[in-house]
Amino acid sequence: MDMKLEVIVLPVTDVDRAKDFYTGLGWRLDADVSTDDSFRVVQVTPPGSPASVIFGTSVTAQTPGTAQGLHLIVDDIQAAHDELKRGGAEPSGVFHDAGGVFHHGGTDARVSGPDPKRSSYGSFLSFSDPDGNGWLLQEITTRLPGRLDPSVTAFSSAPDLAAALRRAAAAHGEHEARTGAEDPDWPDWYARYMVSEQAGSELPT
Repeated sequence: MDMKLEVIVLPVTDVDRAKDFYTGLGWRLDADVSTDDSFRVVQVTPPGSPASVIFGTSVTAQTPGTAQGLHLIVDDIQAAHDELKRGGAEPSGVFHDAGGVFHHGGTDARVSGPDPKRSSYGSFLSFSDPDGNGWLLQEITTRLPGRLDPSVTAFSSAPDLAAALRRAAAAHGEHEARTGAEDPDWPDWYARYMVSEQAGSELPT
């Protein structure tokens, strides 16, 4: 049975302040529903994310600001930093971990700047919402093999699909240069490349 992560619940103090903060970052407002003054649910979704975030009144017993280590995945960590700053967040500088595997909890072992080799999975930044709920952004450019099932890969937004098509087009141009011939089956080649890239499996050449 598939079990897909759909929603993360955030504990916040001021619902309207949290709503303004997250929508100010460009997150889509999916719902703002209340039954009375004692119960309200607000749902927002980060751009391109299949999972959403819920906060509100009487939706969690957690103490506001205690949600930590929430991860967002991006393919350009510096561009994400700049976008967050424009949206009103106060992101940290880009960093990598001294151990080079994942990142330590808190700010331990943070080394300023992106991963020296700009390895996929290796560069991070952090930011907090007005209550102190903590987010981390991780740069992933190439997935590890087997991370995604190629039979169910999907692109979550038009910009993601467009970017994948551009990468496939560039790779296909190199493919045709190597073969010295025009490829009449380029749609099939594009499809194999895009699915393999997203699944983290070996790319066609």
